[in-house]
Amino acid sequence: MTSDTLKSRFSLSNVKGDFFGGITAGVVSLPLALAFGLQSGLSPVSGLYCAIFLGVVAVILGGTYTLISTPTGPMTVVAALTISQAISKTGSLELAMGTILAIFILSGGVQTLFGIFKLGNNVKYIPYPVLSGFMTGIGIILILFEIYPLMGLASPSTIKGVVVGLPHDIGNINLPAFGLGVLTLVILYLAPKFSTMIPATLVALIAGTLVSTAGGLDVPLIGEVPQGLPNLQLESLLTVSFSDPWFILSAALTLGALGCIDTLLTAVIVDKITETKHQSNQELIGQGLGNIVSGLFGGLPGAGTTMSSIVNVKAGGRTRLSGIVSSIFLLAVLLGLGTYAQYIPIPVLAAILLSVGMDIIDYNGLK
Repeated sequence: MTSDTLKSRFSLSNVKGDFFGGITAGVVSLPLALAFGLQSGLSPVSGLYCAIFLGVVAVILGGTYTLISTPTGPMTVVAALTISQAISKTGSLELAMGTILAIFILSGGVQTLFGIFKLGNNVKYIPYPVLSGFMTGIGIILILFEIYPLMGLASPSTIKGVVVGLPHDIGNINLPAFGLGVLTLVILYLAPKFSTMIPATLVALIAGTLVSTAGGLDVPLIGEVPQGLPNLQLESLLTVSFSDPWFILSAALTLGALGCIDTLLTAVIVDKITETKHQSNQELIGQGLGNIVSGLFGGLPGAGTTMSSIVNVKAGGRTRLSGIVSSIFLLAVLLGLGTYAQYIPIPVLAAILLSVGMDIIDYNGLK
């Protein structure tokens, strides 16, 4: 790597803008990372691990200067289905963990190979109706999976279970939990009308948690969140089950391909805002290596995130330093997070994800 390349990657020409852009992006990413981690079936902190490790590796080694990478709706939905299938094959999350992490790491390998073999430019050949239908389907699945948590109930592990069980279980609704979820949704949609200085997701997260705590509401909470730096999951990886190799390979290919598409579409959006041009293949290499590192530490797979990336740019982020600042902020939060995060109500996170699912749906495409 030449000195010119190093200078372009780690320019200090926009320190103030990059600092505020990174902090703002980190604030936006925090509640979503926790929510996606919980929704995946692992733990809230697994979403933070992804945002920290994928975020910093991808922005340093990738091909888009201002892209913020975290868990995303599409990636989390597919990861959750993968986790559910792995558990059904082994009988418990503990026994399935090695296989799950192996799939996540392999999906990063798939992305890296896509970049090495210069397949990044081929995303432009995917028909729009295919992408539209896929994203709409992902949005609907995300919404369905959040209905039960919004009502304060444990969600079935399959879509069929949600649809079939809902008519029977709706009578068992936890009214305080449902009311808290509805309040969160109201805040999410009204907060931007009053101020855009503070992200609506963060306002909703804090407000919902305060209402739950101050009111002593009987609602499901996240519970204790591990604090401190995560450990390498080498012991878990030694327990990988190869009884169904096709399941591991197909799941890794699906996650890897989806991560490529999700990231490159976001990179195009960022290009339009910043009037720059990303390097598709280099971005896939960075994303792939980032997901490998995330998986090694027990994090979810992720991709370039549209919302956080746009917020980063709008707040002044222009170089890779902004993405590094975002990851450092989330790491700092992680180191002191558990004491407070355990009080976050699950219905509040469900409402946040429900709004994400509604945003993912391509309404124009449906028309």
